[in-house]
Amino acid sequence: MEYTANSDKITRDFFDSLLLETRYIDSALPSTKFELFGEVFDTPIMTAALSHLDNTAKNGMVIYAEAAKKANAVHWVGMGEDKELEEITATKARTIKIIKPHKDNNEVFRKIEHAVKAGCFAVGMDIDHSFDGKGGYDNVLGLPMKAKTAEELKDFVQAAKVPFIVKGVLSAKDAEKCLKAGAAGIVVSHHHGMISYAVPPLMVLGEIKQVVGKDIPVFVDCGIESGMDAYKCLALGAAAVSVGRHLMPFLKKGADATAARIMEMNAELAGVMSRTGIASLAKMDSSVIHRRTF
Repeated sequence: MEYTANSDKITRDFFDSLLLETRYIDSALPSTKFELFGEVFDTPIMTAALSHLDNTAKNGMVIYAEAAKKANAVHWVGMGEDKELEEITATKARTIKIIKPHKDNNEVFRKIEHAVKAGCFAVGMDIDHSFDGKGGYDNVLGLPMKAKTAEELKDFVQAAKVPFIVKGVLSAKDAEKCLKAGAAGIVVSHHHGMISYAVPPLMVLGEIKQVVGKDIPVFVDCGIESGMDAYKCLALGAAAVSVGRHLMPFLKKGADATAARIMEMNAELAGVMSRTGIASLAKMDSSVIHRRTF
């Protein structure tokens, strides 16, 4: 298999290298019910923590939330103004707010407090926006960023009072630090190719799961386009997956179309579960997966 520097292509190739065996005997109709932090959802297929969707659709961020609500899926949201977050949570979508690693920790604490007051049932930080790729700290839309220490993460966790999730983990080493800091979950992601030649999330997922065990849920982001992709993530140990870019064409058609695609992907997931002898998410089995070597 020929790899290039494009991390998204590498990730897609890895997805497509994973093959499934079937298990029909003693199988039953599957359930995709997903529980997170005491709440129950119809699907482990979640929206991704996107931002600034007005170029995709007018009021795109709110439409995106409405779609998650209609699909009874977990909704994630990234960068944005306070008022926009309030409009998102007003849809009643169960929302997780991901905050950038602002240089000024006071801004981080302020955003955590606002997100909780706005009704988010979890918050978190996007750690892979720490650096600019040129040896300096990142700057996102004029806002200075800075890498955070494990102690700073611990402070954010304690300040949140709701589950705190770290997004952008792509190594067992960072996963271990997140666990020690008290994170309630991590998102395995290379942020749509933030670094060239990034290891595919599923390639490192097993190592990360060995570190965190069953202590906290591990989510997978990047390149998920179907229920089959979601199944492969779940079979290899993910608790749930996030879908972002794949939903953008549907978002242009509105919340109903976007929700319909999420539910269609969930049906695809259920279809694969039924054909591999998996009756529920708790019964996911990595031995169903085989890596293509031919």
